[in-house]
Amino acid sequence: MSTAAPSPTISIIVVNWNTRDLLAACIRSVQQTASSLVNEIIVVDNASSDDSCEMLRRDFPEVKLIENRENVGFAGANNQAARLAQGKWVFLLNSDAELQAGALQALLTLAESAPRVGIVGAHLINPDGSFQASYSPFPSLWSEFLILSGLGRLCYGRWYPSHGPETANGPQKVDYVEGAALLIRGETYLQMGGLDEGFFMYAEEVDLCRTFHENGWEVYYHPEARILHHGGGSSTGRRTAREGDLYRSRVRFFRKHYGSASALALKTLIYFFTTFKIIAHGILRKISRGTRGRAVISLHDLSVKLKGV
Repeated sequence: MSTAAPSPTISIIVVNWNTRDLLAACIRSVQQTASSLVNEIIVVDNASSDDSCEMLRRDFPEVKLIENRENVGFAGANNQAARLAQGKWVFLLNSDAELQAGALQALLTLAESAPRVGIVGAHLINPDGSFQASYSPFPSLWSEFLILSGLGRLCYGRWYPSHGPETANGPQKVDYVEGAALLIRGETYLQMGGLDEGFFMYAEEVDLCRTFHENGWEVYYHPEARILHHGGGSSTGRRTAREGDLYRSRVRFFRKHYGSASALALKTLIYFFTTFKIIAHGILRKISRGTRGRAVISLHDLSVKLKGV
């Protein structure tokens, strides 16, 4: 008599766009550190052109691969996989992240410790082992002003909202955790509608955590669950477009959760400080070249960054 295989406890979902080598390292880290857990790995490829899919079929045939013919964005791709996932928990893992020993087990243990835990985030580290911002308070107009003006660097930890101390004493409830590695209650994730696909890239995790909070779920940060995060793997070589995606996502978040007036105020701040930085950069560039006369500033980058904001 045959016995049915147990359902996976965790479905690991990785969205990929042209990060072949980082993706391979990511999957190896899962296999090397989470082999004791019953799990499935689902990779959604957003129309990569770097042979990522060929690499997966050759080196990781056990991985479930979804190949999109176009880039549907980070949120859309994660939702695709979540609808097919069999696990009680879904683990959204960036393709440029690598699990460290015991990280996934620590996240799962915390997640199952209380019935209202909805999301658990990890302690992210840089490639050199230093602490990487892993959780934060929800954004406000004040925090956005400090970020856009650059003043946040001068008053970090005082007027500027903290991204979390490196030496946090045990798991703690937080507003939101960074989206590089999120363990989420699968059924609830789908009930909440998954990631908002109106966010093509950036701020999706902030929005998701906000939605969980609004529906009575708890969000935790676990300092002992360490995950190496290279950062920007899918954004390399597209700095201007990346900043535009970031600005649009910020404005969308404010409009959705704080109202149209707050979104308009944020948009004004973005336009002002972006214009100021472009003009200042142009002037400094002219001065450094020893030229005379009025600096001629091209606002092409500004229009590209803010298109659709």
